[in-house]
Amino acid sequence: MILTVILIVIGTLAALGLILGAASVRVLREYERGVVFRLGRLIELKGPGVVLLAPYVDRMVRVSLRTVTLQVPPQEVITRDNVPARVTAVAYFRVIDPSKSIVEIQDVLAGTSQIAQTTLRSVLGKADLDTLLSEREQLNESLQHIIDDQTEPWGVKVTTVEIKDVEIPTAMQHAIARQAEAERERRAKIIDAEGEYQASEKLLEAAEKISRNPVTIQLRYLQTLREIGGNENSTIVFPFPLDLLQKLSGMIDGTQDPAAQDRAAQDRAAQDRAAQDRAAQTRQLEHG
Repeated sequence: MILTVILIVIGTLAALGLILGAASVRVLREYERGVVFRLGRLIELKGPGVVLLAPYVDRMVRVSLRTVTLQVPPQEVITRDNVPARVTAVAYFRVIDPSKSIVEIQDVLAGTSQIAQTTLRSVLGKADLDTLLSEREQLNESLQHIIDDQTEPWGVKVTTVEIKDVEIPTAMQHAIARQAEAERERRAKIIDAEGEYQASEKLLEAAEKISRNPVTIQLRYLQTLREIGGNENSTIVFPFPLDLLQKLSGMIDGTQDPAAQDRAAQDRAAQDRAAQDRAAQTRQLEHG
């Protein structure tokens, strides 16, 4: 009877020991830390590895040190130039002080999410639409610094904030497309005008060089004729010098050349004088 009682007592003690051991031993992973409260007061940080706690005296809260990806819900934003937009973003943060993340705030994930949403609306509301679409890197840096400053008392480090997507109304999309098309046409006209200006400068330099030697223009005519002659179906229009054309016209019709008219008048006057001299000689012979 006594042996039975002893065995019962030993079994009971062993069961209590197992229960107390299970209540006092914790195993923390490499990326986890344990925030321990002893009778409600914060004591030193525990982990990683095996952690021994005083049963029913110590209470431990696990805190992960890994980077958390926070999806910021879509936010309705009105930009500085009064354009409505729907913006989505993502934030990356991690806990660097586990004690503060438990003591200073009730839910660090919810708090960081709310701070990210309000900061997103505040910062993007001060920027115009062009800045929102073209200067995202600067806006991302501004968002990251503001959110990080507000979450620092909680032991949270915000590493990156990225604007994922910006949705604007369809009418505004058409207006932006028309603006972009007009900008491309403006650039094309400027490039075309610049090309014409450069070509005119080169043509002016070529004309100055050609004017120094008249033979150069004749060689240029021949080169142009050779290039055009390579195409069998081409019609050749060959420039003809005006001074040479005038000379040919004078040879065909002498009356059109003043010098030729003078020479013809002199010849007729000489012929008339010779005829008069012959007539005078004939009269003298008849009277003699």
